[in-house]
Amino acid sequence: MSFKVVVDSCGELTKEMKESGNFATASLTMQVDEEIFVDDETFDQKVFLKKVAASPNCPKSSCPSPELYKEAFDVDVDHVYAVTLSAELSGSYNSAELGKNLLLEEKPDKKIYVFNSRSASVGETLIAMKIQECEEQGMEFERVVEEVEHYIAEQNTFFVLESLETLRKNGRLSNLKAFVANALRIKPVMSSTPEGTIIQIDQAHGMNKALVKMVNRIVEKTDHPEEKILGISHCNCPDRAQIVKEALEERMNIKDIFVVDTAGISSMYANDGGIIVVV
Repeated sequence: MSFKVVVDSCGELTKEMKESGNFATASLTMQVDEEIFVDDETFDQKVFLKKVAASPNCPKSSCPSPELYKEAFDVDVDHVYAVTLSAELSGSYNSAELGKNLLLEEKPDKKIYVFNSRSASVGETLIAMKIQECEEQGMEFERVVEEVEHYIAEQNTFFVLESLETLRKNGRLSNLKAFVANALRIKPVMSSTPEGTIIQIDQAHGMNKALVKMVNRIVEKTDHPEEKILGISHCNCPDRAQIVKEALEERMNIKDIFVVDTAGISSMYANDGGIIVVV
């Protein structure tokens, strides 16, 4: 069976995924003051981060339109899947659902399913990989959906950021108590809830101690690591990502770990120096 996975651009595609032909990206856009950035292969992270740092205003993002999703789904394959940012954090999931329904009105026999990642960034990457794994095992469409939904329910997202300002200003931290983190150099260790919202699970003075606490939490929360692939995405800090990778490899008998650089939307929220880990 042939298949296509459309991942919104908060999910980073690895080199292998891009080359396979089985994956496509639905691009979000970002706005810094009057300037619009499209989250596709033209995105320049360094330029974007510089503009964000220089602007007194908070960057904003817009999700792909239902029409864009409809077009992405309208391909000549047996099964089409979408993986979107957590529906609690973005309108991307609802937009993809609308796009699916628009296409089904014209082609009611088309098999399309939209996965709410309840995560972001490299969490979406891992879900897309899981879909490919199930498809390559020859599973029926309904079985793939079942397996991947189960995988999403068990997935955990962790992150430590240099600054939470963008998340806070954009209302993505509604259930996080306000704190004077920057003044005290306190770095919160964040995680996702099963519903896909963001919570604080720990904190530490300084980035290095926060990363140690994050690694501890990941080790505690990961059952059967030998069966799991772990993804790390970083925003402009490859050395930091490598340290986290090595610390996890030392502590866990993990099946595999891969590292990617954050794409546009993840760069906007993670900000310079942010680290996201999903397993």
